[in-house]
Amino acid sequence: MARKIVLTSGKGGVGKTTVCANLGINLAKLGFRVVVIDVDIGLNNLDVVMGIEDQVVFDITDVIMGKCRAKQALVQDKKISSLYFLPSAHSYNNINILGEHIKNVLTMFESSFDYILIDCPAGVDAGFHRAVFPANEALIVVTPHLSSIKDAGKVVALLDEYNIESKGLIINRMRGDMLLNGDLLNIQTIVKSLNIPLLGVIPEDDQIGSTCSVGGRLQSGESARAFTLLSENIHNGSKKIYDCTYKYRGFMGYVRRNLKKRV
Repeated sequence: MARKIVLTSGKGGVGKTTVCANLGINLAKLGFRVVVIDVDIGLNNLDVVMGIEDQVVFDITDVIMGKCRAKQALVQDKKISSLYFLPSAHSYNNINILGEHIKNVLTMFESSFDYILIDCPAGVDAGFHRAVFPANEALIVVTPHLSSIKDAGKVVALLDEYNIESKGLIINRMRGDMLLNGDLLNIQTIVKSLNIPLLGVIPEDDQIGSTCSVGGRLQSGESARAFTLLSENIHNGSKKIYDCTYKYRGFMGYVRRNLKKRV
């Protein structure tokens, strides 16, 4: 039976879709069968992030409306055969899609996959509720900023209304130099504020923006390692957190911090 995990944030612009896509890639690299589902109907961008928009024939609304079979709407990754994507619709068309509809779609995939990742829309309106409804687990994605933490706190409270068995925290876009300089909220403060287990810290990395803007994926570097640890933590229950500050420690690290601060 597949683990059904929704990735949510409350606030937009925290990199949730990018985290969702790269988490799916890394879980598939570990040998698991993974499907990533975009539930942001009308404002979808998972297909763009993954560079598969030209392969999309059907979408999740076509499945819900019975225009195609569930597996017909899936897009298989070009490089990882065990990784699939179910795109969202480019327009809403006033279709009354409920959480039950999304749950029915997920039920069609339960026996075929190990992981079902649900990319939840930003905010806490109807889109949030229909994405969370079929999930058993939730990952809350935040950045180390007060506005993101505040919105995430609202999400954590709302998740208590659903059948969510476990919650986990992912801190995205963490800058090690600013963290050591005291210019960002530290990790312990964020975890204490939200009171949910920390599963991963993803560093601010220009490579993420450059690869995702052209439909690519991370091959190496800091973020790639951070996503590998995150995937292992989710599957194994381990607690290996990527250290964003390692290259900014010591004398040379001090020099790097101050050079970066001046740029």
